[in-house]
Amino acid sequence: MSTFILTYAMERVNMDIMKTQQFLTGTIQDHLRQHKIATIAELHDALGTPCVRTVFRKLSMLEYLSSYSHRGKYYTLPSIAAFDAQGLWCCENIRFSRFGNLLDTNQTFVDRSSVGYTAAELTGELHVQCKHTLSELVQRGRLERDRIEATYVYFASNRTRHIQQRRARQSHRASLSLLVDNPDLAIEEAKAAIVLFLGTLDERQRRLYAGLESLKTGHGGDDHIAQLFGLDRHTVAKGREELLSDAQPVQGARCGGGGRPSAEKKRSKSLHTSNKS
Repeated sequence: MSTFILTYAMERVNMDIMKTQQFLTGTIQDHLRQHKIATIAELHDALGTPCVRTVFRKLSMLEYLSSYSHRGKYYTLPSIAAFDAQGLWCCENIRFSRFGNLLDTNQTFVDRSSVGYTAAELTGELHVQCKHTLSELVQRGRLERDRIEATYVYFASNRTRHIQQRRARQSHRASLSLLVDNPDLAIEEAKAAIVLFLGTLDERQRRLYAGLESLKTGHGGDDHIAQLFGLDRHTVAKGREELLSDAQPVQGARCGGGGRPSAEKKRSKSLHTSNKS
């Protein structure tokens, strides 16, 4: 009988511990869902526990993310973060990445780039200083660094990928379009020529061409080309992403009957109305 009572008591203790653990973990989840992000100190206050290590233990039971800005001081849950097309999310000027901390995010961006990155270019993408992080990745053998035109450019550590990125980087300046880099052509003449050319393309072709010019331009290309072409920045970015993806060409840009009526149809309708009057 005493053995039964002892076993029962131990089971009750274990159940109470499990309930406490679930309660503490649930408290962290509830706090993050309410506030989206939090520091360890804020989670410590929410739990009301005297031990900070308990907060870390409960966090480790969740699939959490730490910020890549502010020295990883802030935490959130993947289900809360609204990542953009690049896998980044900013909340109250605190920045998170679906790829993890700043080291992992830097490496991922460089690895998937077609032309590599300079420290200044990647800083512009991530909105945090990347120079020291990139240097550390080189020291660890996770990235390669080459000097091109008096500037260090960071490439993937994979040899084949490294060569592809370097060749693309070196050739992209030589292949800039007449609109982006042609001193022999007046700006207004170039714009007129490009508008005429864009008028011959369908919606998808314009998007892909804008994406191509953005790739050629390099850092800040989406904004620059969007302004020159009179397109939305997201349209340019989508075209660039399609070119970098493995997606197969799609037949046709829109469903039949889509788009504006042709000028010829509008002109005929106008003449018909005039004759009736």
